[in-house]
Amino acid sequence: MSEKSEAIAIADLMSHSGVGFGTSGARGLAEAMTDRVCYLYTIGFLQYLEKIDAIRPGDAVAVAGDYRPSTPRIMAAAIAAIEQIGYVPINCGNIPSPAVAYFAIGERIASLMVTGSHIPDDRNGIKFNKPDGEVLKSDEAGIKEQVVSVERALFDDQGAFVEPHPPPAENNTAYRRYVSRYLDFFPANCLAGSRVLVYEHSSVAASAMTEIFGGLGADVVRRGYSDAFIPVDTEAVRPEDIALAKEWAESERFDLLVSADGDGDRPLVGDEAGNWLRGDVAGVLTAHFLDAEAVVTPVSSNTVVEKSDWFDRVERTRIGSPYVIDGMLAAQEEGARSVVGYEANGGFLLMTPIEMDGRELDALPTRDAVLVALSILLLAKRNGIPVSQLADLLPERYTASDRLKAFPTELSTQRIAELTASKDNIEDAFPALGAVAQTDTTDGLRITFDNGEVVHLRPSGNAPELRCYTEAASAERAQALNTDCLNILAAWRE
Repeated sequence: MSEKSEAIAIADLMSHSGVGFGTSGARGLAEAMTDRVCYLYTIGFLQYLEKIDAIRPGDAVAVAGDYRPSTPRIMAAAIAAIEQIGYVPINCGNIPSPAVAYFAIGERIASLMVTGSHIPDDRNGIKFNKPDGEVLKSDEAGIKEQVVSVERALFDDQGAFVEPHPPPAENNTAYRRYVSRYLDFFPANCLAGSRVLVYEHSSVAASAMTEIFGGLGADVVRRGYSDAFIPVDTEAVRPEDIALAKEWAESERFDLLVSADGDGDRPLVGDEAGNWLRGDVAGVLTAHFLDAEAVVTPVSSNTVVEKSDWFDRVERTRIGSPYVIDGMLAAQEEGARSVVGYEANGGFLLMTPIEMDGRELDALPTRDAVLVALSILLLAKRNGIPVSQLADLLPERYTASDRLKAFPTELSTQRIAELTASKDNIEDAFPALGAVAQTDTTDGLRITFDNGEVVHLRPSGNAPELRCYTEAASAERAQALNTDCLNILAAWRE
């Protein structure tokens, strides 16, 4: 190595850059995600794929991004890295995460999505995908081991490129294939007579949703577009979004209200009355519509999936799509015919192809918002009921979730460990809930009380937040329980 270059260990970059790395990719404050940091992470990822013989120089690499202000700069840095080590970047533009993943899996090439998903726009991230799908937990160590050589003169003291690196022109092939995926699978005009309201905000999924629903015969209206990025969280829906949904339901008619988070992989689906469906309930209904045999879902999801008796096999995992994918792979290897996975945040993954009316829908083992929204509306139409009545098909188990922001991860971990030490500690912390029946530490601390109510506490893996999930026999009780628990947890800061 010449004096003009330096060797950077990805492990050191993880520790000292302020931008962490995990199976969700590289994430951190946008100001910490300098051109240099993003360049190094991208090369480290590609070097790892070379090492495991998944790619080789000369291959294409697909790149896409969301609408955050920092995304174009980070995409340009990643594209520069791709070119630097002999690969051919395909600039897919601003399209959903599942769209770029679907395209790349079909082409057997690596891909990356610049997005911070639902977190505020002062943060961002890069999600990396192998040619066969998402980076898994087993890949993390291999990426961490990489050492990247970089020319010192490329960057200034702040980590910005000394000279600009403009990306190539956008290629819309990935977007078109994603839209065609649904228009070719579902029957023409299967949504005729339905009216769908697309809540656009700043999601890259808005255009695709509009085209797909309209292409299948629905009357589509678009509302709520925003030039500024809005951090819509499908797991902890903002009060503003709850109010908007109700306002639209009062002022106009629709059969389905649909949106997604910033990168379009997690759906937000509402009924004709403007009530947002819980992600885990939407996941159960989607799996039922697709006639899944095996369902894999994290421990935080509603127990209605087991109580419904719709599925031959239900497996529980830690929270996060990589764990769900591992569970789906295991189910597939053990002979399950049709395997799906879903999360409480609404993310839905299709591990095996689905056959319906002589057509086949390709597997897509990454979160995909569009499939959920379509399945919900088509299930309602098949049963001849409005979306609001789909919940009547399920046992009465309801969940609520919310989070405490700006809650240090170290404090969350410490306090949860104290509760985990004994049932007495839990009962002292939540005196109104009675005796503890059982606990589950698969991911965080999930507590089931003798009355059947559930409280699940978990530090967020993406931001300094403490998440609280609750489950009870009514929606009102689940929400009240969640509010009470958050009030108790807020005192932990003192």
